[in-house]
Amino acid sequence: MKRVAVLYGGMSAEREVSLSSGGQVILALRAAGYAVVPVLVGDNLRAVIAALEPRPDAVFNALHGRFGEDGAIQGVLDWLGIPYTHSGVRASALAMDKAAAKAVFVAAGLPVAAGGMVDIAALEAGDPMALPYVIKPVNEGSSVGVEIMREGGNRRAVVAAGWRYGGAAMVEEYIPGRELTVAVMGDRALAVTEIASNAAFYDYEAKYADGGSRHVIPAAIDAGVYARALEVALAAHRALGCRGASRADFRYDDTKGEPGRLVLLEINTQPGLTPTSLLPEQAAHHGMSFPQLCAWMVENAACRM
Repeated sequence: MKRVAVLYGGMSAEREVSLSSGGQVILALRAAGYAVVPVLVGDNLRAVIAALEPRPDAVFNALHGRFGEDGAIQGVLDWLGIPYTHSGVRASALAMDKAAAKAVFVAAGLPVAAGGMVDIAALEAGDPMALPYVIKPVNEGSSVGVEIMREGGNRRAVVAAGWRYGGAAMVEEYIPGRELTVAVMGDRALAVTEIASNAAFYDYEAKYADGGSRHVIPAAIDAGVYARALEVALAAHRALGCRGASRADFRYDDTKGEPGRLVLLEINTQPGLTPTSLLPEQAAHHGMSFPQLCAWMVENAACRM
């Protein structure tokens, strides 16, 4: 029986999400017939390494955020020679750095939002671009720290003064319309899901709270745009050098009618595996159960890539 260590928890702002993902994965892998070793990760790397002895056949990386999906733990596992799920060091680090990932997408000719990086001091002093625009941390996930600056608002200076995500932020034009997402498994884009929410945008609460959002799969959008979203998601996955599963997030501006403007926001190399997550829904749309999905990830685990 194959032994699989499941890393979950971690130290990032997404720890609670990882705890939920990890708990789901542990149950699913046991149901799929694996011998599972849960490893609750904290700030002691020596303890994590010790928990991987005797060496498992594979590690299921259910960590989210900093140190879990930014290439840090991937480098440790490469050093130890233990195959692990999801992307390797390079793709993980690129995808987690929104500015670096955006540069790759631009070079690949993929559609992105206008914007760039700005020092927090400059942001506090004045608007860096025309309103409305979005402010986001460059190295966080799950919409942590994301703010929308709108006409008539007065929160910019407050947001800048309370910023705790480093000395710079990414600012981008605000794209009205719909929230779309596409999961990729290996060399296949699965489906396009529309995420409908009553929140101002698809924030942390909308993503993970019961009833926070409603998922429509397949998304009821123009057929050509649907096909283009699948194409762009797979192209972005390949451009970053991702492996295993990833998820591409989009905005689709159809406010002036269809077909509208499709904009790639980012790639998530460690898609959530919680009860409200999108990758499992898209896998189920293709007839794959959650234990089968988790087993697929384990069987495609690798290292040094």
